[in-house]
Amino acid sequence: MARTSRPPLTRPEIMARVRGRDTGPEMVIRRTLHAMGYRYRVQARGLPGRPDVAFTRRRAAIFVHGCFWHGHDCARGARAPKANAEFWRAKLDRNRARDAAALDALAALGWRALVVWECGLRDREALAGRLRAFLGPVRVERGG
Repeated sequence: MARTSRPPLTRPEIMARVRGRDTGPEMVIRRTLHAMGYRYRVQARGLPGRPDVAFTRRRAAIFVHGCFWHGHDCARGARAPKANAEFWRAKLDRNRARDAAALDALAALGWRALVVWECGLRDREALAGRLRAFLGPVRVERGG
């Protein structure tokens, strides 16, 4: 029986598949934090920028940024699309401005924020050390 080939996806169909939460990099961070003993809130709605991971008692927030989408200066983030280049440049500039505004707003509320870039997930030991340095010791919850 012959297989029918699907037509290639259109740009809107491709973009519709880009996830806004529970991305691979975000799940790496969440699994690492959980394994280290930290407990957290996901996508904290009441906070500026809606951090990917929030620690309300510690007043600490973690943003997990994709290198391309947030314009990181690594090799992956510095790669600019050739098609519709002006649109993408403007979009990534807006993303960077929105990220900076969210960090400023969190700081004004007395929150600390950490940005973890997608390219920084390769070295898991260094990542765990960075997270521990940012968050401090794990607190033992009292049962009741």
